[in-house]
Amino acid sequence: MSTKVKLCGFNDPDMIVWVNRSRPDYVGYVFAEKSRRFVTPETAALMTRILDECITPVGVFVDSPFEYIDSIRKAGTIRAAQLHGNEPDDLIKRLQDTGLTVIKAFEVRSQEDIENAILSPADFVLLDSGKGSGVTFDHSLLREFHKDYFLAGGLTPENVGDAIEKYHPYAVDASSSLETNGMKDYMKILAFTDAVRKKG
Repeated sequence: MSTKVKLCGFNDPDMIVWVNRSRPDYVGYVFAEKSRRFVTPETAALMTRILDECITPVGVFVDSPFEYIDSIRKAGTIRAAQLHGNEPDDLIKRLQDTGLTVIKAFEVRSQEDIENAILSPADFVLLDSGKGSGVTFDHSLLREFHKDYFLAGGLTPENVGDAIEKYHPYAVDASSSLETNGMKDYMKILAFTDAVRKKG
């Protein structure tokens, strides 16, 4: 199975033209207000209207209440929710009951973090070094990880192929490495998606 691609942190409808051209499997909208990549539900809804239907829009949340996430789902803006806070398992299950795919993010610093990720009821887990830190974690911890996961943190066109070859993640996720001076860069987006697809 080919490794999936998720591009994250889009907050400008004009950028969706680039997304459609590069054809990732997922695109992420950050609804955490403290993030510099924050997007309002209204702008995100506009982006989804422009987005190619074969690309899954993902809402990225940090300890948001069920009602807020569900309102964005009901608007047709997202088809998956990525949770980056301390969300309990019952919230994950409640979101799944609405039909949303749930991705639960875990900061990986030790084997214990890996074990906690394995126990999550989420459809997928996302393994990262931090909340959009752009830094890799110790990938050797993945050797015994036998569950579909998104790999994030410090992935670039230069190193993503090696990570896929060694660890076979279900999907790879990039955000900060796609930017130049804090703005998404189409050439970096294209280089990243091409590097993933070359590995199949």
